[in-house]
Amino acid sequence: MNPEHSETYINHPTWGLLYKISIVDDNQELFTTLYAQRLFFLVTSDVKGMKFQSIGRTEARMMIENRLRTLRRSGKPQEYDQLQGVFQRTFQ
Repeated sequence: MNPEHSETYINHPTWGLLYKISIVDDNQELFTTLYAQRLFFLVTSDVKGMKFQSIGRTEARMMIENRLRTLRRSGKPQEYDQLQGVFQRTFQ
């Protein structure tokens, strides 16, 4: 299996299984609830563990749009296309 295309899931103590949408920044990833994809969480990882921050749909959308711009500028068309598909399925 290609690790670039593998899906990542984590278990939130209250909301259950979360699905990774994208890397946002160093040690930060954006996750959403698995089925409804209406609740979004910014997950920060460090040596102490993981911290879950609930964010709104608009903020999550802006984070993905920013990541798409970064990927386009850095010349990573395969990652861009993959994230563009996730973006369209999640927000449109």
